[in-house]
Amino acid sequence: MNGNINYKFWTTCMIKDKNRVLLLNRQHDALKGYIPPGGKVEFPESFVDGAIREVREETGLAVRNLVYKGLYEFVNEEKSDRYIIFNYITEDFSGELLENPPEGEPTWIQIDKAMQLPMQVATKLSFPYLFEEGTFEMQIYWDIEQNQEGKVTVKRT
Repeated sequence: MNGNINYKFWTTCMIKDKNRVLLLNRQHDALKGYIPPGGKVEFPESFVDGAIREVREETGLAVRNLVYKGLYEFVNEEKSDRYIIFNYITEDFSGELLENPPEGEPTWIQIDKAMQLPMQVATKLSFPYLFEEGTFEMQIYWDIEQNQEGKVTVKRT
């Protein structure tokens, strides 16, 4: 491994309304599945500001009072990549959903039914932790040969 590590930062923000959450039905590239709104943090914005901006861009909703729930990261040792995703949740939102959203159709899903939907591996693994007390850290090593998620470790923090 070389000394240059490629760091990239993303956020997600789960929007909760009583017993349901807002998920995007993302179908436009290789990262298909139901996901919470979120995206890349733009330098030099804060992680919370990035999450708020991404929710607005992807759903049209304005979110406030985000609660940090934890992070997951993808580690690709061969490429020296480390992609870190900060996860938030909120029940404080306003506005109307976009009619033509850029990342996928926003859909309100019952929390107890969400895990039955097709999701990206990291979304499915982290989903239950968003609704529990405390925070979590998940590390996912990328399996180069299989070109997919490999070893996963989860720690409650």
